[in-house]
Amino acid sequence: MLEADGFRIVTSDTSTGGELAASRPPDAMILRMGVPDRYGIGLIKAIRRWSAAPILVVSARRSEAHQLAAFDAGADDYILTSFSAPELLARVRAALRFHARGGWLPTGVLELDNLSIDLSRRIVRQRDGRELELTRLEYRVLEALVRGRHRVVTQAKLMTEVWGPDSGKSLELRACVSSLRKKLEVNPSHPSRIITEFGIGYRLVM
Repeated sequence: MLEADGFRIVTSDTSTGGELAASRPPDAMILRMGVPDRYGIGLIKAIRRWSAAPILVVSARRSEAHQLAAFDAGADDYILTSFSAPELLARVRAALRFHARGGWLPTGVLELDNLSIDLSRRIVRQRDGRELELTRLEYRVLEALVRGRHRVVTQAKLMTEVWGPDSGKSLELRACVSSLRKKLEVNPSHPSRIITEFGIGYRLVM
């Protein structure tokens, strides 16, 4: 399927995947995660020591703990094996686009539809120049989402970055995200920018 879409493919099993990726650095990696998954998690961690290339995990396991382990190890996306061909291709293209842009640059300005987000200056504006007023906590949540945009940012990571370690402020986080949506979304009841990944965290979509 990927080859038919113009991609060049190199395959490997988990035991030699790290060596092959190091010798022939790929633009993106798709990792089929099976049982046991400790080899896959270890491979993600090993690759992340030297590569920022997108890693997309494909797995039949739906458990929150399994998905969190993959994201915490450094995966960029987690795709259940019930995916359709167009969905997988779209996710690969999105991961490659984000990586090609070099991720979030702290001194840059992120354009989001009709919004301009400059977190280095802590300013969010509408295209008409009107500045949106965000609270300190809203800025910090938005900054964490921007740094990890197109990737799932776990609730634990958001709470740690905004409130500090061992905060456990899940209710406050949900309230803050809800408030951000009211200010940033075109239709807050059907968000298209700050997407909830149930049981895991949130994803900022451009």
